[in-house]
Amino acid sequence: MSTTGPLRVGIVCPYSFDAPGGVQFHVRDLAEALRGLGHHVSVLAPADEDTPVPDVVTSAGRAVAVRYNGSVARLAFGPRAAGRVRRWLEAGEFDVVHLHEPMTPSLSMLALWLAEVPVVATFHTSQERSRALQVAFPLLRQSLEKIAARIAVSEDARRTLVDHVGGDAVVIPNGVYVDGFAAGRVVERWRGTPEAPTIAFLGRLDEPRKGLGVLAEAAPRVLERYPGARFLVAGKGDDGRDAAVAALGARAGSFEFLGPISDEEKASLLASADLYVAPQTGGESFGIVLVEAMSAGCGVVASDLGAFRRVLDDGAAGRLFRTGEAPDLARALVAALDDPDGTAVRRERATAFVRRFDWSTVTEQVLAVYEMAVAAGAALDGPGSRPQERGGRRGGRWITVDADGVADEGSGA
Repeated sequence: MSTTGPLRVGIVCPYSFDAPGGVQFHVRDLAEALRGLGHHVSVLAPADEDTPVPDVVTSAGRAVAVRYNGSVARLAFGPRAAGRVRRWLEAGEFDVVHLHEPMTPSLSMLALWLAEVPVVATFHTSQERSRALQVAFPLLRQSLEKIAARIAVSEDARRTLVDHVGGDAVVIPNGVYVDGFAAGRVVERWRGTPEAPTIAFLGRLDEPRKGLGVLAEAAPRVLERYPGARFLVAGKGDDGRDAAVAALGARAGSFEFLGPISDEEKASLLASADLYVAPQTGGESFGIVLVEAMSAGCGVVASDLGAFRRVLDDGAAGRLFRTGEAPDLARALVAALDDPDGTAVRRERATAFVRRFDWSTVTEQVLAVYEMAVAAGAALDGPGSRPQERGGRRGGRWITVDADGVADEGSGA
């Protein structure tokens, strides 16, 4: 098969679309971007029968909620799920299968065992110590050798992989449709004024690591300086909302809980608010919502997690505060509001910096990895081998993917 023509790509998402999060959105948007370039794409993911899913997604059935990586993950495993994976693989006749989080006990792990075509794997998790990875690695050691190419969505995710599994990965960031967020419609009810600024937060409210509790603790200090400030909070989680309201006491009226919002509403919220705040306390491998806020032209204040620091260009594209420290978060928010010129400079830097995360760039990098995996499988006359370095061809250029990344090696005849 020539890698210069359309590829048949199967993408496996381990997490359910019943409660979509960052990985699900990444998979959905990658599939859409690949389709836009003329490739044939099918996504397999868990989802209940009554859950609406994009037309590119094939449901693998109901998932079970389990605690994983500091949150609740909805996973599908077992003989029934394995049968659905097998049938999907056989029907798809894929050139390459792209597994997300293959060490998570769900569909990606099953597909890794069952796939007989070149496999590419993307690792999203970022943790200093992961008992789940430590337990899974001995069980999957042999299967992991089937992976032709590894992708990590950030340097933090790459480091987690190296420390727990060994080997290496190409770092290709999560993608964002930058222009879509840049065109977000401003909604007047979410728009602030110099005296009454609006500060947006998006995330699952009942996951402590998302940092709503840190924001609630910081809010009174912000309100002392800006009594009219409003905090616009979007996301699921009644328990987290109730805990924040209880912590705020008399200040609770400054928080407006919007509930779950659509992609269009998210773009409008980020285009309308004065600041976006990301007070996460850990477990973040990238920070896709920061990129979305930057794309929408919203000033960003974020905890100084390694992943966030890199997305914000070490503070040049947004302000950073000490992770988990509410007084320092309040200081950073007040500083951003007190210095509109400095915030504007950071927004301008963000507008330029964020282009490296646009799907037009990210998809080309992912395609280079696919083509390397397919070419390597063909060269070795057997799928699943993982050479240290192999060439693939795209548009008259030979590309190489190795531990250092993706690079063009020159033109080919």
